[in-house]
Amino acid sequence: MRAVAVVGPTATGKSALALALAEHFGGVIVACDSTAVYRGIDIGTDKVPLEEQRGVPHFMVDIAEPAEAYSAARYAQDASRIMREHASGGRLPVLAGGTGFYYRALVRGLFPGPARDEALRSRLERVASRRGVEFLHRWLVRVDPDSGLRIQPRDLKRLVRALEVYLLTGRPLTSHFEHTASPIADFKMLTIGVNMPREALWPRVARRVDQQFARGVVAEVRERLAAGVPKNAHAFTGLVYRQVIEMLDGVRDESATRELIVRENMRYARRQLIWFRKEPDVRWLDGPGESPAAIGAASALVEAFLSH
Repeated sequence: MRAVAVVGPTATGKSALALALAEHFGGVIVACDSTAVYRGIDIGTDKVPLEEQRGVPHFMVDIAEPAEAYSAARYAQDASRIMREHASGGRLPVLAGGTGFYYRALVRGLFPGPARDEALRSRLERVASRRGVEFLHRWLVRVDPDSGLRIQPRDLKRLVRALEVYLLTGRPLTSHFEHTASPIADFKMLTIGVNMPREALWPRVARRVDQQFARGVVAEVRERLAAGVPKNAHAFTGLVYRQVIEMLDGVRDESATRELIVRENMRYARRQLIWFRKEPDVRWLDGPGESPAAIGAASALVEAFLSH
């Protein structure tokens, strides 16, 4: 069985490229996004509306309630099942997204990890309360740079878990991947990376943030909060949502919030690029992914991949 993945930094046109490939080669889209899995978390994740999917089935979107804590391990299990079902039926799974940890969990597998240590977690949370959650992130960057790249500086839950694994095992979380097995080890994978120069990416990110506010991302957050989704839910730990919640709490005004989201997206794009550059066998293309040049180059790669 064979599958294709389209990965890379945010706002580079991955979704458009993946959709073009799935449409051309009779495939299905399997999203690889840690926030798009949540129902009702739509605008800030730029989910492709049904009317723009051009008849291509999309999976691994809207499969969890926003108050749930959906994990990379669960993603690897669910996504591998979807890929296997459609590949065995003759359709090409096209993995699309920029959550590097989800991609790695699927392609390389996850280790079970030590059980929760409540006493240790409490100590780490007290440190965060006393010295700031960013202190935990700086600590993690020193002992586990890869996890420091993928985890947002204020994502307390994931920071605590990564430090917990390090302190309990004496090894960085990411080092445990050397002893894991992928749930799709029997697949042949072609992974295409899309990248753009920073000066070309910045205006795309800024334009997307403006569109997200125009489409009502603030109202979307208010609706989820009114429905009982807690502010510290995993669904709200991603970019856009965390900053909007801070805005609603009076931390900053809308103009400053928009500017912050753009800056944080650019920082995130850099971390994504560093992460995916470390993944083996990625075939890199210059974006934007929706350009005829990128679609043509990617289609040629897929054609050659499927013919061998």
